[in-house]
Amino acid sequence: MTTRLIMTGLCLGFVLAGCAMTDGSGGGIPDRIVVERGGFIPEGIEFDRTSRRFLTGSLADGTIYEIASDGTLAPFVLDDELVSSVGIEVDESRNRLLVANSDRSVFGGDGPGLASLGVYRLSTGARIAMVDLGAVAGGGADSIVFANDVAVDGDGNVYLTDTRMNIIYRVDSDYDASVFYRFEPMTGLGLNGIVHHEEGFLIVVAAGTQGLLYRVPIDNSDAAQPIDLSQPAIGADGLVWSADGRLVVVSNSTSSATAYASDDGWYSAELIGTAGFEGQATTGAAVDDDVYVVLPHFNDDEPPVVLRVDL
Repeated sequence: MTTRLIMTGLCLGFVLAGCAMTDGSGGGIPDRIVVERGGFIPEGIEFDRTSRRFLTGSLADGTIYEIASDGTLAPFVLDDELVSSVGIEVDESRNRLLVANSDRSVFGGDGPGLASLGVYRLSTGARIAMVDLGAVAGGGADSIVFANDVAVDGDGNVYLTDTRMNIIYRVDSDYDASVFYRFEPMTGLGLNGIVHHEEGFLIVVAAGTQGLLYRVPIDNSDAAQPIDLSQPAIGADGLVWSADGRLVVVSNSTSSATAYASDDGWYSAELIGTAGFEGQATTGAAVDDDVYVVLPHFNDDEPPVVLRVDL
């Protein structure tokens, strides 16, 4: 048994058990949260509305962490099979946390990489499944895989991007994996952030193609096409839907988040807002009517920052 003190409450339970996020004064979430320590590199972030807490992955050690309003950091999922947890997705209606599990060492030229989906109970952190995606990737013995981001549709099917293989994987409700769509080879880094739209399509970042976003219908992936953007999404990394239906694109190279809106089902989109900040951000999380981005500090041990952006 493990006991943890987080803010105002005492959490008793297994090391995987979580606690709701509060702050010291009992008020709302601050605009800026500086995490108590660095080095774990939180590339992905989500907000669990049920328990009112931030959850984040770790490129460095794979652990899923809770971040409290005062910056307190506590492990939520400890799993030896998590190597580099990249994108994460809260699936509250099914009490699941979905994790893109990879190995960041492939970007240093080490090994064939890793692509799998970790599935955990959102309420407790207990593991439900670990799904091997690399086994269905194809590409031969020399292929290198890297699962990057994750989304879920209304039926509970899970979709993940593979940055190195330019694949969207699909994992069904029985946790069987397949290749949902394979893009033509792209220069530079390939697929990155992904979100699902309730009208039946995915939007995915094609990071190596000069700021393109693709619309991929779920019932006909062969009809995938680039979205006609009023301005390209340069440096696009993570995607998140805001509460009012805008698509917020977080750039990892321009120190900004941009908001797009569409009136034709996301065949085209207009840039309608931009927020700048200092540092490199990867993705964001919707928190009520706000959007927060995470600045992971890839190249140093400075504490990461969770920051509200005004779009």
